[in-house]
Amino acid sequence: MRDLVRENALRECDLILPLFVSEKLTESREVPSMPGVWQHTLDGVRRAAEQAGVRSVLLFGIPREKDERASQAYAEEGIVQRAVRALKRDLPDLLVITDVCLCEYMTHGHCGIVRHEAGEAHILNDESLELLAATAVSHARAGADIVAPSDMMDGRVRAIREALDGAGRHGTVIMSYAAKYCSGYYGPFRDAAESAPAFGDRRTYQMDSANGAEALREVELDLEEGADIVMIKPGLAYLDIVWRVKERFGVPTAVYNVSGEYAMVKAAAAQGWLDERSVVMETMMAFKRAGADLVITYWAREVLGWMRDGS
Repeated sequence: MRDLVRENALRECDLILPLFVSEKLTESREVPSMPGVWQHTLDGVRRAAEQAGVRSVLLFGIPREKDERASQAYAEEGIVQRAVRALKRDLPDLLVITDVCLCEYMTHGHCGIVRHEAGEAHILNDESLELLAATAVSHARAGADIVAPSDMMDGRVRAIREALDGAGRHGTVIMSYAAKYCSGYYGPFRDAAESAPAFGDRRTYQMDSANGAEALREVELDLEEGADIVMIKPGLAYLDIVWRVKERFGVPTAVYNVSGEYAMVKAAAAQGWLDERSVVMETMMAFKRAGADLVITYWAREVLGWMRDGS
């Protein structure tokens, strides 16, 4: 009877598993602040995707070398480009999404080109767009089905859409991190992606947690520029934003169940303070109830298992 009258449901195809692939490793390595999450080798990331049994993955790359132009982000033989080709070759039915940002590839860990003036660091928004567009095109050429710009530079969706179309990649979908907040919940992710800023923070280009109406403006701009799917990040602390975006625009909407949310539940479960499975499934349903169509979560593999065994 409960199933009969249930208002929302979680489907297997709603789940997206983030994966980290590193050019620096000879064997996969667990991330200390995220139990169960690994930095993978090129071979390891393919095995992880296959063993997880998910339909979709979101790839993050960790290069061997970094520089101030993020050159490995858009290199033909960059780690993400190689991983995409391997995944599409060995798992052709897997939907491959790539994170498009520069922070993992920059020596300073910021999401755009930095210029220092009078003792202050400034992000060069417009100059960074060219590099982001080149990164997206290189991912699409490698075989990515969806590119996901996460940098929060103004105008990057338009720049990427124009570059993709110019390269003949009209069918490549753009999933924009449209409302990405400057958040303390990202700490463990920066361990996993090795992308912590070397100085300052990201408040000048990521959103203020106090603002809600601004998120709607950001989403509207990204849709006007050509985004096909919009994302809200983080998830649990911003369910109101997920709801407002879905109600206002009615477009495919994703939510990112971020590393801090994952790490907190893992830590509490390890102490026996809560039941991990029940809390995670309740969290997944909260995202769906708020209006999310897609959920990016480090628990994707476990959730699939729980769904398949009827629990």
